[in-house]
Amino acid sequence: MECTSDQVPPRRARLDLRTVGIAVITLGGFALWSLYFTALPLWLAAPLGSILVSWYGSLQHETVHGHPTPSRRINAAIGGLPLSLWIPYPIYRESHIRHHRHSRRHLTEVGHDPESFYLPPGQLTRVGRLQRAILRANCTLAGRLTLGPAVSIAVFWVQEARRASSNRRHRRIWLGHALGTAAVLVWVMGVCHIPFLVYVLLVLYPSASLSHLRSFAEHRANDQSHLRTNDLPRVWRNMKGAGSVAGRIFNGYGEVAAHFFFRPFITAEHPCSPLELE
Repeated sequence: MECTSDQVPPRRARLDLRTVGIAVITLGGFALWSLYFTALPLWLAAPLGSILVSWYGSLQHETVHGHPTPSRRINAAIGGLPLSLWIPYPIYRESHIRHHRHSRRHLTEVGHDPESFYLPPGQLTRVGRLQRAILRANCTLAGRLTLGPAVSIAVFWVQEARRASSNRRHRRIWLGHALGTAAVLVWVMGVCHIPFLVYVLLVLYPSASLSHLRSFAEHRANDQSHLRTNDLPRVWRNMKGAGSVAGRIFNGYGEVAAHFFFRPFITAEHPCSPLELE
């Protein structure tokens, strides 16, 4: 879905039963998984939980875009559970809407697109050797899966700490998130007896890796701004109608991994100059 205006995503006129079904399966699946976690072997329970949490993250994305009900409050209630612990839903919602506001001209650009993985041009020369190596590795699929979640979470928390220090509304959001996180941990640890480190390291971190796998081949910088978008059906129809395909079309994640597991898919710094980014 593409949102090109500065307004929030439009509300749906009717109930989206498919997304309701996904919500029931995802949330019900998480409840059953957590209740029976200790009855399953860890090699099965941990990846199953990672898939469910990652799938819930995709459901949260759909609630931001006005699914599954016409009510924004109900959608927020469906998508607002902090199962992943690290990001408050209201901040994710606002950030993702800003991301879609730049779905044309400013998509991927540093300072405009809050979901960009790019650094400002010249930034690599200002960091140490280890940090430079991590940032470059994050441009490969192997690095994105192993280092990407830690990089994204660390950058997000640093930015939010700065905002919260001077923004009362952000402090209220984080307080509400802390209470929600506490409730999730009471359920996970107190009721279901899942150890904290098992939940964080073997369930949540791999779930973030799965989310990074899904988004890895999206939104690469291009001097033609319409080729940065993820409005795939329309772009694909236009490219086929023109008689040629611009860019690279991948036949699934396997092909992406075969080509870019250890090779960079993007550059660490945005390829445009600072003047071009203004």
